[in-house]
Amino acid sequence: MFHILVADDDKHTRKLIEAVLKAENYTVYTAENGEEALEVIDREYIDLIVLDIMMPKMNGYELTKLLRESNSDLPILMVSAKQLPADRHKAFLVGTDDYITKPIDEEEMLLRIKALLRRAKIVSERKIVIGDVTLDYDNLSVTKGGETQVLPQKEFLLLYKLLSYPGKIFTRIQLMDEIWGTQSETGWETVTVHIGRLRKRFDGWQEFQIVSVRGLGYKAVKKEA
Repeated sequence: MFHILVADDDKHTRKLIEAVLKAENYTVYTAENGEEALEVIDREYIDLIVLDIMMPKMNGYELTKLLRESNSDLPILMVSAKQLPADRHKAFLVGTDDYITKPIDEEEMLLRIKALLRRAKIVSERKIVIGDVTLDYDNLSVTKGGETQVLPQKEFLLLYKLLSYPGKIFTRIQLMDEIWGTQSETGWETVTVHIGRLRKRFDGWQEFQIVSVRGLGYKAVKKEA
């Protein structure tokens, strides 16, 4: 059971989010400001925070910055009435993982929470499991049906990145910067080469597929059994 902390100084918003989350069988804790939120985090195990920006004593920006400076990777979903791009930019710069605006779309909020929890699990376990297939980050390996392949580092990191965000489109430049580094002198064409190798290596596998998106880049499609 996931434990979620809702920090918002507005009583009605706090109660609404709490009710929506409890209906989905999450364990919910609440706080009226950043200081109360820290107290909850200190005494309870929290998997994710739904965090308002404008709160007394310690606002959402300050709490997020404090958590990130203490090396906390706790997933944070900011919920705010602030809709200007500058507000979103500031939220991401201090370290939030995602951002939605009020009035809250309950279904969207739940989908974003599920996505953040899924990514957090991938990061903490350093594994991705798709049906009978397991990607192990520490061993650079892909296992299926008891048979294990150890991939060259760049191939594995490329596959792991794509499967960490199924359905998300990455440009060749994004993948190049992420896997090879922004200072690399290798051309983006090497991404195409590595994608080709991955497709050949996993040709015929039913669990996932790497798809080209014309004019944009690549995405991975997971096919759950």
